[in-house]
Amino acid sequence: MTVDSEIEKQLVAWFAPLKSASAANSFPPRSSLSTALDKLFPRKDPITKSADPKLFSLYMTAAVDMWLRGVHSFLISSALTDSSPVWATVSGYYASHYAVRGLAHLLGYFQLFRRHRITRIHMGVASGVLCDLSNKNGGDREHKLYWAVVKRSPQFANDPIFNYNKADPDDPKSMADVDWRDRANYTDHLGMYVPFTPLTEQRLRERIDQIAKVSLDAAPLPRTDKPLDVDYMQLIAYHRIIAFRSLLDEVLGSTNRFWNVHRTPSFARNYMNFQLAEPSGLSDLVKK
Repeated sequence: MTVDSEIEKQLVAWFAPLKSASAANSFPPRSSLSTALDKLFPRKDPITKSADPKLFSLYMTAAVDMWLRGVHSFLISSALTDSSPVWATVSGYYASHYAVRGLAHLLGYFQLFRRHRITRIHMGVASGVLCDLSNKNGGDREHKLYWAVVKRSPQFANDPIFNYNKADPDDPKSMADVDWRDRANYTDHLGMYVPFTPLTEQRLRERIDQIAKVSLDAAPLPRTDKPLDVDYMQLIAYHRIIAFRSLLDEVLGSTNRFWNVHRTPSFARNYMNFQLAEPSGLSDLVKK
């Protein structure tokens, strides 16, 4: 992976305090980032403030925590492949969303959900820490905002596996990833109630291995003729999860103790090897 030089510079600086983070209790307490931002911005007025450099670390640990949530959701989706197409689709979508949101946090963005405000950290002229508080625009809902942040970044703007999370207004048949979640959640008379048979551990490993071996020359397109395209949701989620991991591997190498601990989560180690096939076209998984 080729990393944008400015993004690489920021991530190296922002992860630096985590080089010596111990494996045990390496994540801050729940809601640490939102609590710190609430204290930094007691009012709702848009403003830029100097901040404690520790804020950088909170954005980065929040990013990794969100990515871990994506990995866990991917495992759930894969485990439900045969027993529940509805929940395999919903959890497959959230695996993508959490990976994308994690990348947005790496890029310095975090939404204060209850206050309806957007925050962004960036490095000042003298390498100080600056944090902006801004108002949300009308379309800045979480499931569009974070995806747009990632798609606009120089790192991912031309990457076909990342997209704006909205359908093409000029194509009535187009569907964004969030539309598949909405179809699974809100379509009446979906009627996809198959016998509930959880995957065995061996079958789960085989399913994830099948997804990992799909080689892509371009992002796959969901099959809109199907009620729910579980294969697409899982395949694109897997590639987004790998993109997050590859970015930090490329930038941090093996020098950051915190990332070394979490890059292969213990809960996924028996099922995923986080590998990708070399690009050479679409496999049977997305053709059948």
